[in-house]
Amino acid sequence: MSQHLKIDIVSDVSCPWCIIGYQALDKALANLSPDVSADITWQPFELNPHMPPEGQEITEHLTQKYGISVEQADQNRMLIKQRGQALGYEFGNRGGGRIYNTFDAHRLLHWAKEEGKQTELKLALFDLYFKHNGNPSDHEQLLKVVHSVGLDLSRAKQILASNEYENDVRALQQRYLSAGISSVPAVIVNDKHLISGGQPVEVFEQALKDIAAEA
Repeated sequence: MSQHLKIDIVSDVSCPWCIIGYQALDKALANLSPDVSADITWQPFELNPHMPPEGQEITEHLTQKYGISVEQADQNRMLIKQRGQALGYEFGNRGGGRIYNTFDAHRLLHWAKEEGKQTELKLALFDLYFKHNGNPSDHEQLLKVVHSVGLDLSRAKQILASNEYENDVRALQQRYLSAGISSVPAVIVNDKHLISGGQPVEVFEQALKDIAAEA
């Protein structure tokens, strides 16, 4: 008998492990199909909620935030690139990249859920940042991404020019922070099972299989 799961992914569009985790989760679901299927909702999490509009150079940011050396930051970047390649995701050159505020991207994602295009927009925002060295806080770049996935451009402009969905996004962020989510990705299945981090395909596959059997 087929089991349909509810999956919430708490993540940020500037989190490399979030796209790695999604790629692995997607492959796990494909391996388990048609016995296991899922509805996926992306939930907001800001890695750097106080980041100024101009952002910060990525290596400078990582060494300051995590107390690691430039060499360690470079090693981590290489590991991320290799994990991505193994899952069919090509990260661009992040050597000269910057970290930005992502709050407006999360507001658009909240709206995109209502329009039935949240995952399409999320994946396009990952590509904007990781493949094209884009700025997910820049409204013009956000609007191009919105248009590329077939969402209404004038509606998106209206949202970005206002504070629409601000309270909704902040409430969701607080909800997950209060629940103890302090790092992402956090994959929550059926509102009670937590799978943390960008796990390998086989880890997601076994976890989903076990949860579906329990359900």
